[in-house]
Amino acid sequence: MTTRNNFLTTDRPLLVLGSSGQVGKALVRKLGPHALALSRQELNLAELSTLPALLDAIQPCVVLNAAAYTQVDRAEQEEALALTINGDAPGILARWCAARDVPFIHYSTDYVYSGEGIIPWVEDSPVAPLNVYGRSKLAGDLAVAAAGGKWLIFRTSWVYDAQGKNFLNTMVRLGEEREILRVISDQHGAPTYAPDLAEATLMIMEQALAMPRFPSGIYHLCNSGETTWHEFATAILEAISQRGVKLKTRMIEAITTADYPTPARRPLNSRLNSKKIYKTFNVELPDWRAGLARCLQER
Repeated sequence: MTTRNNFLTTDRPLLVLGSSGQVGKALVRKLGPHALALSRQELNLAELSTLPALLDAIQPCVVLNAAAYTQVDRAEQEEALALTINGDAPGILARWCAARDVPFIHYSTDYVYSGEGIIPWVEDSPVAPLNVYGRSKLAGDLAVAAAGGKWLIFRTSWVYDAQGKNFLNTMVRLGEEREILRVISDQHGAPTYAPDLAEATLMIMEQALAMPRFPSGIYHLCNSGETTWHEFATAILEAISQRGVKLKTRMIEAITTADYPTPARRPLNSRLNSKKIYKTFNVELPDWRAGLARCLQER
């Protein structure tokens, strides 16, 4: 995938929220000097009353909201904070954008679905979050849609990058420390490489702004294919080993979700059907294994 960024026809900045996160960093790297990157310290989504004035001062031409409360287990004890950041704040941002005809891009999650069955979810599948995090993200989706205007919601899954705290880097660290790893094998989804997600976002933005009518809506956007956490961990360590990294791990034991209880329930089926985004924008992310290969080249 390559982006041309032909939609950058104004001196007003593209505002990237959550610039310290995986997707935010990838967006900033690809946008270069056109991006105005704001961290949590510079724009705190928990401080709702400050958001409109900050946007008034910046006057962005596009707002890309990659910021979120993402501590899934901690959210079970911090429901109000999660709902403020993931639910209320996106609504305020989207309403500001809608009133000024500014496109608003927002990232959501597979956690809005129940995780039942084996069929990949489509955008209008019934929503039934299993945990506080999922409910808070669904609240944000509903608020953004209700605001109207020009908006896109990208529901994605299992996001990771070469840097930062994520599953890939945790597996590499544990692979160097432990002889046996126990990894869940009954949760299914698609690991999504953050730079792939960011690049697709900009490709879609360019097309959306060129269309006679802006195609506002919810879209699934993740790397193609599917796997489990156990298979993903195996692929990570095999690839790392082939690159010359000495690992201590000699076995990756497959366990079930029931074997590894957590405060927040996780969906077993995180498969997302991405046909809508391909039909609308002719955009399809590479297979998750290709994303993994690209990621490891960046480490």
